[in-house]
Amino acid sequence: METKEIIDLKPQNVWRHFYELTRIPRPTGHMKEVTKFMVNFGKSLDLETVQDRAGNVLIRKPASKGYEGKQTVILQAHLDMVPQKNTDIQHDFTKDPIDAYVEGDRVKARFTTLGADNGIGVAMIMAVLEDKLLQHPPIEALFTVDEEGGMNGAFALKKDLFTGTLMLNLDSEQEGELCVGCAGGADVNATIQYKDDTEIEKGDVAFRISLKGLKGGHSGAQIHLGRANAIKLMNRFLKNAVRNYEARLASIQGGSLRNAIPREAFAVITIPEQLSEDLIDLVLEYEDLFNEEYRGIEEGIIFEAEKVKLPKSLIPAEIQDDIIHAIEGCPHGVISMLPDFPGVVESSVNLAAVTSSKGKIEVKLMVRSSSESRKEWVCSSVESVFLLAGAKVEINSDYPGWQPNIDSELLHTMEKVYLEKYGKRPIVSVIHAGLECGIIQSNIGHNVDIVSFGPTITGAHSPEESVEIESVEKTYEYLVSVLEEIG
Repeated sequence: METKEIIDLKPQNVWRHFYELTRIPRPTGHMKEVTKFMVNFGKSLDLETVQDRAGNVLIRKPASKGYEGKQTVILQAHLDMVPQKNTDIQHDFTKDPIDAYVEGDRVKARFTTLGADNGIGVAMIMAVLEDKLLQHPPIEALFTVDEEGGMNGAFALKKDLFTGTLMLNLDSEQEGELCVGCAGGADVNATIQYKDDTEIEKGDVAFRISLKGLKGGHSGAQIHLGRANAIKLMNRFLKNAVRNYEARLASIQGGSLRNAIPREAFAVITIPEQLSEDLIDLVLEYEDLFNEEYRGIEEGIIFEAEKVKLPKSLIPAEIQDDIIHAIEGCPHGVISMLPDFPGVVESSVNLAAVTSSKGKIEVKLMVRSSSESRKEWVCSSVESVFLLAGAKVEINSDYPGWQPNIDSELLHTMEKVYLEKYGKRPIVSVIHAGLECGIIQSNIGHNVDIVSFGPTITGAHSPEESVEIESVEKTYEYLVSVLEEIG
């Protein structure tokens, strides 16, 4: 297919706004520039624009003629994006724009996350706000901050900011699905502190072990796919190397974000020089093993050993053993499934990141569950594993799930509109990924009927992220039709 400029895609008003967002650095935690952009956008349309202390932006658009007495509708999306890239790529998410391009029927980014999650939802709402010909009820357009880093913007919302009783969340990732529920989540952070061991055996040499090429992905939406976790695979190798090759661990690093399945991991180890060739052979054996075990799931796992300078210090042997055993014993992946929604995950763990530096090892995990009691149990199980290793464990950033309401009037209306437009019923779903809907619902302080939907996005939270072009057009047309109907 002939390559097109993003701004030439249809609907042009949506893609133009999305392209503008790709020019603005907006990783989680760096919201100043994008919130300023949104405030200026609202004011440029002469619409009432409010920014709260957390940085969330609310733009109010009055109803079109004849819709003044209708229920106010909240349109909601989050402004931040997940900053993921391959390690050999020079890209600063706090400064550099996203290099987005069209390939076939999709829009992608070169070697980084695209930010369609949730930039395409933001762009659709912007298009609604600026279009003076649309028929719609009163609109409160809510753009939240720092969703990917713990739902911080949603948690900070005050109930007196809203009057809307209906809400359309534009953060779902499969066209043709209407989401009415999602899992809650919590972070588990384990820390082991130690005094560096500076005694390195005479005659030892050092190797940097690198594990790359994994797909990674969204720790909610893609946890059920059984993709490899780079930290777990690296740790599996390290246990063997320590036990059978006299290896000592100097440093370890893997993963980055709590809601992204780790794609890469790195370690520096020392071994007796006479075992160097044996170690290199072992790395090659594990590369073959990993590729064989994940055949059909991963494509081209790369596992390498490179000789490097001796480190200045090592992780003490007892600490090294404790962390290796803890990571080996810690669960990762699906824990339970939802009986009422076949194929939907109920509970999971993402062993998200491990970092060693300056006498400290930190491990970050994310637990998700649609059941509050099971979420507490899984967090407790993970906590126990690391307590046994002598770690200090903290559980925080706990947020509630969004309980499904299949009797929702808004849902029934949206099902009706979809059936009339496309001749088939949409799929009504509950997802394992986290959405802000439950938090917003509890913070608003009055009953609000919520449905989430969006275009088809694949590979979210990884450099494989892409958005299907046709689904964007279809989703925006559907959004407009829903606004006309509920008005």
